[in-house]
Amino acid sequence: MTVEIRTKPYDHPDAIKLTEQVQLEYVERYGDPDATLMDPGHFARPRGVFLVGYLDGEPVATGGWRAQDASPEGFRDGDAELKRMYVVPGVRGRGLARRILADLEADALAAGRVRMVLETGVMQPEAIALYTSCGYTPVTKFGVYRHHPDSVCLGKSLAPLDRSLAP
Repeated sequence: MTVEIRTKPYDHPDAIKLTEQVQLEYVERYGDPDATLMDPGHFARPRGVFLVGYLDGEPVATGGWRAQDASPEGFRDGDAELKRMYVVPGVRGRGLARRILADLEADALAAGRVRMVLETGVMQPEAIALYTSCGYTPVTKFGVYRHHPDSVCLGKSLAPLDRSLAP
Protein backbone atom coordinates (compact mmCIF):
# COMPACT_ATOMS: atom_id res chain seq x y z
CA MET A 1 0.00 0.00 0.00
CA THR A 2 1.62 3.24 -1.19
CA VAL A 3 0.15 6.44 0.23
CA GLU A 4 1.01 9.86 -1.13
CA ILE A 5 -0.39 13.21 0.01
CA ARG A 6 -0.14 15.86 -2.71
CA THR A 7 -1.01 19.55 -2.79
CA LYS A 8 -3.59 20.13 -5.51
CA PRO A 9 -5.73 23.09 -6.55
CA TYR A 10 -9.27 22.90 -5.19
CA ASP A 11 -10.49 22.78 -8.80
CA HIS A 12 -8.17 19.92 -9.85
CA PRO A 13 -10.16 16.99 -11.34
CA ASP A 14 -9.22 14.64 -8.47
CA ALA A 15 -10.25 17.22 -5.87
CA ILE A 16 -13.51 17.89 -7.70
CA LYS A 17 -14.30 14.18 -7.88
CA LEU A 18 -13.80 13.68 -4.14
CA THR A 19 -15.56 16.89 -3.08
CA GLU A 20 -18.56 15.80 -5.13
CA GLN A 21 -18.50 12.49 -3.22
CA VAL A 22 -18.38 14.22 0.16
CA GLN A 23 -21.29 16.43 -0.88
CA LEU A 24 -23.28 13.28 -1.72
CA GLU A 25 -22.46 11.94 1.74
CA TYR A 26 -23.76 15.17 3.30
CA VAL A 27 -26.99 14.71 1.34
CA GLU A 28 -27.30 11.13 2.63
CA ARG A 29 -26.67 12.17 6.24
CA TYR A 30 -28.37 15.58 6.41
CA GLY A 31 -30.64 15.80 3.37
CA ASP A 32 -28.70 18.65 1.72
CA PRO A 33 -25.17 19.42 0.52
CA ASP A 34 -22.96 21.83 2.47
CA ALA A 35 -24.05 25.36 1.52
CA THR A 36 -20.81 27.03 2.63
CA LEU A 37 -19.40 29.32 -0.05
CA MET A 38 -16.28 27.72 -1.53
CA ASP A 39 -13.87 29.16 -4.05
CA PRO A 40 -10.66 27.61 -5.42
CA GLY A 41 -8.83 30.82 -4.48
CA HIS A 42 -9.60 30.18 -0.80
CA PHE A 43 -7.13 27.27 -0.89
CA ALA A 44 -4.26 29.04 -2.66
CA ARG A 45 -1.05 29.72 -0.77
CA PRO A 46 -0.35 31.61 1.39
CA ARG A 47 -3.96 31.76 2.64
CA GLY A 48 -4.75 28.08 2.35
CA VAL A 49 -3.94 24.73 0.83
CA PHE A 50 -5.84 21.71 -0.45
CA LEU A 51 -4.49 18.17 -0.21
CA VAL A 52 -5.45 15.00 -2.03
CA GLY A 53 -4.42 11.63 -0.66
CA TYR A 54 -3.61 8.85 -3.11
CA LEU A 55 -3.55 5.15 -2.35
CA ASP A 56 -1.64 3.19 -4.96
CA GLY A 57 -2.14 6.12 -7.35
CA GLU A 58 -5.91 6.46 -6.84
CA PRO A 59 -7.35 9.62 -5.24
CA VAL A 60 -9.08 8.52 -2.03
CA ALA A 61 -8.90 11.37 0.49
CA THR A 62 -9.06 15.16 0.70
CA GLY A 63 -8.77 18.02 3.10
CA GLY A 64 -7.95 21.67 3.03
CA TRP A 65 -7.63 24.77 5.16
CA ARG A 66 -8.40 28.36 4.35
CA ALA A 67 -7.48 31.49 6.27
CA GLN A 68 -10.15 33.25 8.27
CA ASP A 69 -9.97 36.38 10.36
CA ALA A 70 -12.38 38.05 12.78
CA SER A 71 -15.83 38.27 11.22
CA PRO A 72 -19.52 38.50 12.08
CA GLU A 73 -19.70 34.75 11.31
CA GLY A 74 -17.71 34.07 14.49
CA PHE A 75 -14.16 33.55 13.23
CA ARG A 76 -11.18 34.98 15.11
CA ASP A 77 -8.04 36.60 13.75
CA GLY A 78 -5.53 33.92 12.82
CA ASP A 79 -8.02 31.10 12.27
CA ALA A 80 -7.45 28.37 9.70
CA GLU A 81 -10.76 26.76 8.76
CA LEU A 82 -10.64 23.06 7.96
CA LYS A 83 -12.81 22.12 4.98
CA ARG A 84 -13.72 19.05 2.91
CA MET A 85 -12.02 16.39 5.00
CA TYR A 86 -13.09 13.15 3.34
CA VAL A 87 -11.93 9.58 2.88
CA VAL A 88 -13.74 7.25 0.48
CA PRO A 89 -15.63 4.56 2.42
CA GLY A 90 -13.64 1.60 1.12
CA VAL A 91 -10.35 2.79 2.62
CA ARG A 92 -11.48 4.34 5.91
CA GLY A 93 -9.75 3.25 9.09
CA ARG A 94 -6.23 3.27 7.58
CA GLY A 95 -5.09 6.58 9.07
CA LEU A 96 -5.46 8.69 5.92
CA ALA A 97 -7.64 11.36 7.54
CA ARG A 98 -5.31 11.58 10.54
CA ARG A 99 -2.30 12.01 8.24
CA ILE A 100 -3.98 14.68 6.11
CA LEU A 101 -5.13 16.49 9.25
CA ALA A 102 -1.58 16.54 10.66
CA ASP A 103 -0.21 17.85 7.36
CA LEU A 104 -2.88 20.57 7.23
CA GLU A 105 -2.17 21.64 10.82
CA ALA A 106 1.57 21.89 10.11
CA ASP A 107 0.96 23.83 6.90
CA ALA A 108 -1.43 26.28 8.57
CA LEU A 109 1.02 26.85 11.44
CA ALA A 110 3.85 27.47 8.96
CA ALA A 111 1.60 30.03 7.24
CA GLY A 112 1.19 31.91 10.53
CA ARG A 113 -2.27 30.68 11.50
CA VAL A 114 -2.78 30.24 15.25
CA ARG A 115 -5.92 28.10 15.53
CA MET A 116 -7.50 25.40 13.38
CA VAL A 117 -11.31 25.37 13.50
CA LEU A 118 -13.88 23.15 11.87
CA GLU A 119 -17.60 22.66 11.63
CA THR A 120 -19.10 19.20 11.42
CA GLY A 121 -22.39 17.74 12.51
CA VAL A 122 -23.94 15.31 14.93
CA MET A 123 -24.60 12.87 12.05
CA GLN A 124 -20.84 12.41 11.61
CA PRO A 125 -19.80 10.73 14.87
CA GLU A 126 -16.69 9.20 13.30
CA ALA A 127 -15.47 12.69 12.31
CA ILE A 128 -16.12 14.01 15.81
CA ALA A 129 -14.20 11.04 17.26
CA LEU A 130 -11.23 11.70 14.95
CA TYR A 131 -11.03 15.37 15.81
CA THR A 132 -11.42 14.92 19.57
CA SER A 133 -8.75 12.19 19.52
CA CYS A 134 -6.45 14.74 17.82
CA GLY A 135 -6.97 17.37 20.54
CA TYR A 136 -9.90 19.36 19.19
CA THR A 137 -12.35 20.76 21.72
CA PRO A 138 -15.66 22.63 21.41
CA VAL A 139 -15.43 26.30 20.40
CA THR A 140 -18.02 29.04 19.93
CA LYS A 141 -20.04 28.18 16.85
CA PHE A 142 -19.09 29.96 13.64
CA GLY A 143 -19.87 29.93 9.93
CA VAL A 144 -22.97 29.26 7.88
CA TYR A 145 -24.36 26.65 10.30
CA ARG A 146 -23.58 28.46 13.58
CA HIS A 147 -27.29 28.66 14.46
CA HIS A 148 -28.13 25.08 13.42
CA PRO A 149 -28.72 22.68 16.35
CA ASP A 150 -26.96 19.77 14.58
CA SER A 151 -23.78 21.80 14.03
CA VAL A 152 -20.66 20.98 16.04
CA CYS A 153 -17.75 23.42 16.00
CA LEU A 154 -14.34 22.34 17.25
CA GLY A 155 -10.95 24.01 17.43
CA LYS A 156 -7.35 23.45 18.35
CA SER A 157 -4.47 25.83 19.03
CA LEU A 158 -1.72 25.49 16.46
CA ALA A 159 0.90 27.08 18.69
CA PRO A 160 3.75 24.68 19.29
CA LEU A 161 4.18 23.55 22.87
CA ASP A 162 6.83 25.50 24.77
CA ARG A 163 9.14 22.68 25.78
CA SER A 164 11.45 25.07 27.68
CA LEU A 165 8.90 25.07 30.52
CA ALA A 166 8.82 21.27 30.78
CA PRO A 167 10.50 19.68 33.81
